[in-house]
Amino acid sequence: MLGAVTAPAHPTDPLPRRIAHLDMDAFFASVELLRYPQLKGLPVVIGGGRRREDDVLARLREAYPERDWSDGDLSRIPLEFFPRLSGYTGRGVITTATYPARQFGVGSAMGLMKAAKLCPQAILLPVDFDEVRRISRLFKSTILEIAPVMEDRGVDEVYIDFTHVPGGQREGGRVLARLIQKSIFQATGITCSIGVAPNKLIAKMASEFNKPNGISIVWPDDLQEKIWPLPCRKVNGVGPKADEKLQGYGIHTIGELAARDPGWLIETFGKSYGAWLHAVSWGRDDRPVVTESEPVSMSRETTFERDLHAVRDRAELGAVFTRLCEQVADDLQRKGYAGKTIGIKLRYDNFQSVTRDVTIDHFTADAATIRRQAGLCLKRVDLTRRIRLLGVRVGKLVKPGTEGEQASGYSESHSTRTARDKASDEHTDLLFPELD
Repeated sequence: MLGAVTAPAHPTDPLPRRIAHLDMDAFFASVELLRYPQLKGLPVVIGGGRRREDDVLARLREAYPERDWSDGDLSRIPLEFFPRLSGYTGRGVITTATYPARQFGVGSAMGLMKAAKLCPQAILLPVDFDEVRRISRLFKSTILEIAPVMEDRGVDEVYIDFTHVPGGQREGGRVLARLIQKSIFQATGITCSIGVAPNKLIAKMASEFNKPNGISIVWPDDLQEKIWPLPCRKVNGVGPKADEKLQGYGIHTIGELAARDPGWLIETFGKSYGAWLHAVSWGRDDRPVVTESEPVSMSRETTFERDLHAVRDRAELGAVFTRLCEQVADDLQRKGYAGKTIGIKLRYDNFQSVTRDVTIDHFTADAATIRRQAGLCLKRVDLTRRIRLLGVRVGKLVKPGTEGEQASGYSESHSTRTARDKASDEHTDLLFPELD
């Protein structure tokens, strides 16, 4: 049986807890298929960079200069004008892929060069983050009109508390899930998959049972049949390293994990994580659906098309580094946050990653301050090796004007900074830091 859960919001109400996890189907790719409906049913891969000018339209204008190609003509672009993965030699990573592409083993976070070997005929399109964000807001607002208790888990997924929503108990939540699916498709033209279960842990696993455009219902008595046969990696929170360790002890499925003595799990994996492994293997999860949460940090990073060197590619790295700092500052200002822990992330050409950070004595959302402090962090890492990825992060966030910010001291904003900072900026190298 699934483990005990917290009492519902209304203590006198005997309704069993029903939690849904909703995941948009191949979201980034689905957004592009709205633009290019002629690509439906074909292997399509999204990744490799941001959309600027539409490359396909540019090629059409070059090939047919006598015609004024516009956004209204996108659905009539011939397939041969779309770029293919075949021969791709860059350093990009897949954001997502359509289900026909996934049949070839292509998937999210895979390098595009590897994907090109598995499915060279796949069409490659860039990411349109502005449109993705717009449709993300649209599908979430559609949900909130039906079910008001929703937890935002990213651009393409949410948790929803069905317990007290009309239709949330009928057929275990299937009736309400159908309504939400239909409403989202009417609003966006994109499908989603929904899992409904007694808690968030099981609901997230269930949302992948019947993709795409599926609904999966898990009841308290379904643990042994539907959950225990799954690999341990299907548990949100069991990463590659933990899974490798579990397999080293002969534990491959959630059922095999549930069969282990909790004392042994605690002794082997530590008090907290071992106890958690035992609880989740028995389907226990009392986490509430959180309607509002504050971000812990904000970051920006980029993977280079070729490995860069801090000396030979100093100007290029410096420009990218400054842009990342400006983007993080813009994110902070746009969302109304400031932070005091500033850090960097590097991944070298051998895929080894390093991070460094510093905590300053005031909160900031200022690009120059972030750039200066992140630059000091760079001086604490090995810059003699070639760099594959570079990232900038700001943590320990507050909203200016809150009690926490006032207690800790907020000495600057993005528009007004101290004379000390301004004077320091005059001596700040705006390119990549010199090697000491």
